[in-house]
Amino acid sequence: MSVINDNKKRAVIILSGGLDSTTCMGLAKEAGYDLYPISFDYGQRHKIELDNAKQVAEHYGVSRRHKIIKLDFLRDFGGSALTDDSIDVPNVMNGESEESEIPVTYVPGRNLLFLSIATSYAEVTGSEAIYIGVNALDYSGYPDCRPEFIHKVEEVIALATKVGVEGKGITIQTPLIDWTKAKIIEEGLKIGVPYELTTSCYNGKAEACGVCDSCRLRLKGFEEAGSKDPIPYL
Repeated sequence: MSVINDNKKRAVIILSGGLDSTTCMGLAKEAGYDLYPISFDYGQRHKIELDNAKQVAEHYGVSRRHKIIKLDFLRDFGGSALTDDSIDVPNVMNGESEESEIPVTYVPGRNLLFLSIATSYAEVTGSEAIYIGVNALDYSGYPDCRPEFIHKVEEVIALATKVGVEGKGITIQTPLIDWTKAKIIEEGLKIGVPYELTTSCYNGKAEACGVCDSCRLRLKGFEEAGSKDPIPYL
């Protein structure tokens, strides 16, 4: 793909196929951006989410722009319950929780890598923004979901890119960063975000487990938003 130069407003969306990133997709569309989704196959336990990401991209009519990037080395490194089969995903039914410390589902360097690659895609597509569904309330133990991390990456982008040196820049948009899960869902429902096409379960089955922390937060969010989660659960 050659570098695109015209006056259209574009944004790269880091699209996992989950609830938060799909909400970002909807919000970016509402903000008037042409959408350029990018997803990552990093050997995640819940690789089924990539199928959901494809469906979301198709829903928004941007399948041809959707990039899926392989990062197999993250599974080779391990060190996370999402990439290392020797580490179990915490299960609330067993009295396990991730709320008191950095969770075992934290993938070392994941968002740093994602944002670096998304920056490259943004520069090539002439995108002025990157949307990422980080949240500092739910899973606040993730160090790469904090506002200060995002601000520092923006500074690096300004120094490390041609558009940054030329003074045009690429911003990182984090519209969900201080929203509760219920507010995310409420705002998404207002703009028709297709939550039936998403998944949040860390166990990667066709039916969500309902007991991992990600499922628990999602179900709690739908309940507080006064809506029924449209995906199937065991």
